[in-house]
Amino acid sequence: MPIYEYRCRGCAHEFELLVRGRLTPACTSCGSEKLEKLISLPRVHSDARKERSLAAAKKRDTKLGSERTRAQREYELSHND
Repeated sequence: MPIYEYRCRGCAHEFELLVRGRLTPACTSCGSEKLEKLISLPRVHSDARKERSLAAAKKRDTKLGSERTRAQREYELSHND
């Protein structure tokens, strides 16, 4: 079952829709059936891209973790009862 991308000619809303059988798609925003099918670009995920994404996520998570630890420590020091 293919997923297609559409643009509504009435309200210019762009959306993706799973098309089953011979159903006529309608705009998810205004309900119009006057749609333009868009050309979708294939998404390719190579091993190198996956590794770069994981490395970037790990770096981001490490930074957020240290910021949270620092904020928690500052809170504890300022509320030392």
